[in-house]
Amino acid sequence: MIDFQRILDRVPDYPNFLSVAQMDESTLRLQQEYPDLVEVRIIGHSRQNHPIYCLKIGAGELNALMFGCPHPNEPMGAMMIEYFARALCEDDAFRLESGYTWYLIKCIDPDGTKLNEGWFKGPFNLTNYARNFFRPTAKEQVEWTFPIDYKELHFHDPLPETQALMDLMAEIQPDFLYSLHNAGFGGAYWYLSEDLPELYERFYHAAKSRNMPLALGEPEAPYIKEYAPAVFENGGIQDDYDFVEQFGTPGIDMASRFECGTGSGDYARQYGTVSLIAELPYYYSAKIESDKLMEFTRREAAIKSETKSYENYEEIRSYYALYQDVVSEDNPFAKMLDMMLKDNQSVFEEHVAHIKADEQYNVPCKESEAFDSLEVSDFYALLSWGLLLRGAEFECNRHKGDIAQRLKECVNTIEQVMMAKAEAVEAIDYSLVPIQTLVRIQLESGLLVSGHIKDRKEKKGK
Repeated sequence: MIDFQRILDRVPDYPNFLSVAQMDESTLRLQQEYPDLVEVRIIGHSRQNHPIYCLKIGAGELNALMFGCPHPNEPMGAMMIEYFARALCEDDAFRLESGYTWYLIKCIDPDGTKLNEGWFKGPFNLTNYARNFFRPTAKEQVEWTFPIDYKELHFHDPLPETQALMDLMAEIQPDFLYSLHNAGFGGAYWYLSEDLPELYERFYHAAKSRNMPLALGEPEAPYIKEYAPAVFENGGIQDDYDFVEQFGTPGIDMASRFECGTGSGDYARQYGTVSLIAELPYYYSAKIESDKLMEFTRREAAIKSETKSYENYEEIRSYYALYQDVVSEDNPFAKMLDMMLKDNQSVFEEHVAHIKADEQYNVPCKESEAFDSLEVSDFYALLSWGLLLRGAEFECNRHKGDIAQRLKECVNTIEQVMMAKAEAVEAIDYSLVPIQTLVRIQLESGLLVSGHIKDRKEKKGK
């Protein structure tokens, strides 16, 4: 593989995240600085008509597509592209040796990303993140609106942003696809479209050499296939569908349960594309990789976590009822609340049924699993309170008179409850990860996989 250490060493110590306007300005400025190396294309527009810029750099035989902000609360990838695009221009030797033509999109969801900008400049604590957090409902997520036909699931309504990616994929048929996600709290973990065991120790070194623990707690979903510790298969919506079909209520209407499509990596399989996701947290704790054994089973911790999650959403439901009657159809925060609350009972029952049936849970619980289930889960629960509060504020700014007064009281009530919960969450043992560290690990992970693809193709060609 190419020696890319010098590229990693030059990553700046970024103090904060770029706004969408700053991303766009920087993209256009790079093209002006390097007109012979950089092409900027508008590959589409968002639902609110914001241009989606794509940088094209290099002239290698292989094509790589990287896109940032696949979920709008995940701007880390935009920072990685911000650096990597300039590094490609400034380092002629690396650009040529890479063997790739690089297609780089800093922000695939500009509309949603703008709704997260309230925490982009800090302060970088759990409370401010949750207070300014936004994530759209599944059918409005760029990452999960790719077409799919699977059993009773038939989704063919991609968002304009998703369609822009689909058109670009069809044009370049990427050898490597990197959807630039990141986690909120935990440790480092990866998703790959195929098992590449020769890379895993290098993934681990990329994280641990920068004091980033591996995420050895519970996986994001119980059905995810594990290739190795902290490395999982990058599957599609089919996995979720099969899980619900197996553990859901008999006779469940599967077509209505699944309102979204599949993911980018699954969609890109038709082109023979190798896809990667490197999930890295803004906040971490060493507990997330501790193998210390607790005095209870993994099953007990997991069921308690699911119960806490269920009860959290039911409490949110009671406060949502205070203003639900005046919610506008275009309230983006309320849309997400509606989705979470609609499936709360069924998701709880499905997950508990799986936990009870899977003998892998009938073992002593590791501290990493307990921390994930019983403490980190409280942080993620706080995010839904942020959505609840912002949903009320959204309506408060639209109404007048008695309704406006009721909404102001509602905002105050919800904020008091949320801040009390935030105080407890802030007591969690956590540290902030510097953006520079996140960029380095994410970039190194991508260069490891892209380099592996290049080496493999060269060997096949001999």
